[in-house]
Amino acid sequence: MIRRIGILSFAFLLPSLVPAQTPLSVPNGLPAWAFNIPDKVQPPSAAANGPVRVPGSSKVYDASKIAGNAHPPDWFPEEHGPAPSIVTGDGGATTMACGSCHLMSGQGHPESADLAGLPVEYLVRQMNYFKSGARKDDARMGPIAKATSDDDIRRSAEYFAALNPSSWVKVIETSTPPKTYVATGGRHRLLSPEGGTEPIGHRIIEMPVDPQRTNDRDPHSPFLAYVPPGSIANGAALVKTGSSGKTVACAICHGDQLRGLGEVPRIAGLQPVYIARQLIQIQNGSSAGVNAALMKKAVANLTEDDIISISAYLGTLAPQ
Repeated sequence: MIRRIGILSFAFLLPSLVPAQTPLSVPNGLPAWAFNIPDKVQPPSAAANGPVRVPGSSKVYDASKIAGNAHPPDWFPEEHGPAPSIVTGDGGATTMACGSCHLMSGQGHPESADLAGLPVEYLVRQMNYFKSGARKDDARMGPIAKATSDDDIRRSAEYFAALNPSSWVKVIETSTPPKTYVATGGRHRLLSPEGGTEPIGHRIIEMPVDPQRTNDRDPHSPFLAYVPPGSIANGAALVKTGSSGKTVACAICHGDQLRGLGEVPRIAGLQPVYIARQLIQIQNGSSAGVNAALMKKAVANLTEDDIISISAYLGTLAPQ
């Protein structure tokens, strides 16, 4: 039987397709909303089983195969070129294939980076930062980078750089988003079984449009990002002109359309929660290296609300 559970009922029956990742704690003094820490109290869930399909794909995968991180499903192989084994996990190349978190489309989820179309040398440099510890992620990317050869890093970078990004998130301004919780499996934010709304406060609330398809690692299933009213206009002003005492000037490095310039990556169309988390970590010093050293000067005086606004605005932009 093919599974398909709607977005409303999914909050009550959460298939644990993606194993819980290494438990995280919020870095000292930083906002919890940016790090998708699972709620301590979780609604009842049930393990998924049986064959799985996603709309538009001729592929069928067993739920147990989707659950692991060694062999990510490739729902639409016709949409990309040949993928190296470090991305697919073929041949037992790795227990943490790149495509499991970043998807075969490269665009990933809010807890992982959108790599599609980014410059090869930028991607290689970031992996080397993870290897050296200049960019800190001891729970995931640090160990993964240290266990990955230079050849595999370059092959994966070339694969992701050749992908075409698409619009992946819809940004919605509201003071009262749906009430949500962060699930243990996959660390995605889902609708609360209680229903209702809650104040947005000083947060970005990002969640899948269709949690089941997201859990199935469907690269065609996008996200919604709820942000405080006025965020998009405030972010546009900061990105384009800055404000008193706040130097942003994104276009100087990232290009007029913010779609990248040379070895500098695009920031247009990225996941708002991911953008916010990176800006916070750059301010905090946990993301270093040449790029972050330059970025730290640009974002040093930004408030948390500024970061929310910039992230919201960038999420509305077309990636290409």
